[in-house]
Amino acid sequence: MSVDGPEAPGGTGSARGRPAGRVSMASVAARAGVSGQTVSRVVNGSSHVDPATRARVEQAMAVLGYRPHRAARALRTGRSHTIGVIAQTLATVGNSRMLQAVAEAAARRGYALTVVTLGADGRIAEAFGRLLEQGADGAIVLNEASALAADADPSGLALVVLDSAPDPRFGVIGTDHAEGARLATAHLLARGHRTVLHVAGPRASFAAAMRERGWRAALDAAGAVAPEPVRGDWSARSGHAAARGILRRRGGEAGPVAIFAANDQMALGVLRAVAESGLRVPDDVAVVGFDDVDDAAEFLPPLTTVRQDFDALGDLAVRQVIVRVEEGGSVPADPPLLLPMLVVRESS
Repeated sequence: MSVDGPEAPGGTGSARGRPAGRVSMASVAARAGVSGQTVSRVVNGSSHVDPATRARVEQAMAVLGYRPHRAARALRTGRSHTIGVIAQTLATVGNSRMLQAVAEAAARRGYALTVVTLGADGRIAEAFGRLLEQGADGAIVLNEASALAADADPSGLALVVLDSAPDPRFGVIGTDHAEGARLATAHLLARGHRTVLHVAGPRASFAAAMRERGWRAALDAAGAVAPEPVRGDWSARSGHAAARGILRRRGGEAGPVAIFAANDQMALGVLRAVAESGLRVPDDVAVVGFDDVDDAAEFLPPLTTVRQDFDALGDLAVRQVIVRVEEGGSVPADPPLLLPMLVVRESS
């Protein structure tokens, strides 16, 4: 994914009053009212910039259409200004949404992306080797692939892992999945349900484990029984199968049911299974998901879910990689976790 600036044939300016040709750092500095050095720090992802100043510079870059010249920077710094992204697959909504957020954050800072998918084999050491051969300055490991990062040597790469236990060899960021799951479960309990059933994510997923932990914590705090989770693979199909099994096992049991699905896609499958069984959501079965994907409000009924901020995660991941590349930043002992938010809609 190239992030070089647009050409300006014939020296004509763009619409919206952008200056002709390649916009300079000096132009950005003048518009933002800062020094050229401050603009350079923002472009390079330095942490030594006041957040309000950073926002002002980024706004000036957007208005003027500024794009850092990667070739010139590579000659000057000896770096490729390329970040690798390693994912198990791009077929899941969470991974594709995170890739989009990372790509946009990297483009704002003049970095290109090289994407490596691991597939079923999951050989992350080979992925690290490929990125090093291609001259990547750093890498970001997404979601399920994070479980593999601890088993390989990332030497030579400034590495940031999304959703992982702390590790001194790389930076870690993520959402507070346990807190999000606690909010979802507590919400269902507050609606009068005696317990909450859980359609969990894959065993190898750190995020799934944290969501299950939050679900259990909320039930324990309320003195409610925690039924054995039914495990899915993040897909709507697995959520549908899990819900069919849950409803079949309940048979003629009286009373409404509450189900917390570990992501919105599995929640979508749950909604379908409930509809096929002739039951109503939320009267007979209340459903809550996790992620707040773009279409969650368009489900039937609109899905109550836990929103994680993919854009903020992508920005933080790219910023941490660049800080480690440019400044040799250390790994924080307590990885930053972004707080999720419960979004209540009609399914609960």
